[in-house]
Amino acid sequence: MDTYATPMPRPADTADFERLLAEHPGIVAKVAASYAFDRHDRADLAQEIRLQLWHGWSGYDPARPFATWMYRVALNVAISWRRRQPRAPHESLGSEHEDLVGARDVDAESHQRLALVQQAMHSLGALDRALLLLHLEGCSHRASGDVLGISETNAATRLGRIRQHLRRLAGDPSGDDHGTD
Repeated sequence: MDTYATPMPRPADTADFERLLAEHPGIVAKVAASYAFDRHDRADLAQEIRLQLWHGWSGYDPARPFATWMYRVALNVAISWRRRQPRAPHESLGSEHEDLVGARDVDAESHQRLALVQQAMHSLGALDRALLLLHLEGCSHRASGDVLGISETNAATRLGRIRQHLRRLAGDPSGDDHGTD
């Protein structure tokens, strides 16, 4: 017997897994959209995230929130996946990005803002991108820290720096740190 094989969950566990996954449908889609910019890559990444969630399911501790565990797995998979991808020049949102969550439901001005957000996300490192995604989802500093394996204080500090960075990208003079870093 292979001692390194992932144990297969019992049938009841399978039903619980599917139920919990269905209760949080946006997590996989949002993480995949934040790390993969091509429709096919997003589909591949989402599939890889679901597969790794399934492989890790036997180690999930039901005493902890499922969404926190799910984000942690999804973000780790996405970060690893992104590191394996060849570096490509920045791509802005165009017609090939129409299938992003909500991209079809926006007017021209909102589409331009969505493109700016996508550009800003792309400019961040993997950990900061994950932190911003969690912040946009409404996670507290503590919850974000739990997901990312960093302290609450570190999450708050990094988020402040991300805000400054985003302000500078948007041309807001209040984003200048004036050398006080």
